[in-house]
Amino acid sequence: METREKCFVLIGALDAEIDEYLRHLQLAQVRQWKEFTFYEGFLSGKMVVVCKSGVGKVFAAMITQKLIDVYNPAAVIFTGVAGSISPEIEVGDIVVASDCIQHDLNASELGFSRGSVPYTDYRFLPTDARLRELALSAPCLHIVHEGRILTGDHFLTQSEMENHRYLREELEGDAVEMEGAAAGQVCTVNEIPYLLIRTISDKADEKAAHSFTEMLPQIAGNSFSIVSHVLKML
Repeated sequence: METREKCFVLIGALDAEIDEYLRHLQLAQVRQWKEFTFYEGFLSGKMVVVCKSGVGKVFAAMITQKLIDVYNPAAVIFTGVAGSISPEIEVGDIVVASDCIQHDLNASELGFSRGSVPYTDYRFLPTDARLRELALSAPCLHIVHEGRILTGDHFLTQSEMENHRYLREELEGDAVEMEGAAAGQVCTVNEIPYLLIRTISDKADEKAAHSFTEMLPQIAGNSFSIVSHVLKML
């Protein structure tokens, strides 16, 4: 993508989470880096790079940093699905993150608050205010919430929630997933604006695994209209 204009990076963890974006992408070029594919093109009048990161915090952090190094983007948008842990947020709803945190990072025995990166100021990672404002103002057929998204390398179900009451009570989370805060921390350190948008695929209950598998192909693209609106307005 040979141009001085900065692009926007769109990342999802799974194929289903980027399929809708690829269907609308005016493809210009495909680049390969190891097992990862970078789809360069135009979406909603903006230059974008779309990429599947793979599941989990390590992949999310690694591919976010790689994309920043290669493209120096104007912003990073991470999208996909998540599980709801809020009684007000239902399957099919969309959560635009006000901030995010790694719920499985816990050095409390050393005197650090849960989710704090030890010996740093990083804990709750705010998304970019302008990107968030645009996302929340987007016309959308689905119910959109602003909330806190919790990230951890653990697919949670209700059977485990009794041991994870801190997700709601201490961290005041609204949804859980496995990549967002890792990408968010990389963007924060690099001073790159980022936005995290998740569609709810399950309620993190005893039916979570079935709901996730069944709903993923149907609702992974629910946030497309929001991302498209954000790009148009920038």
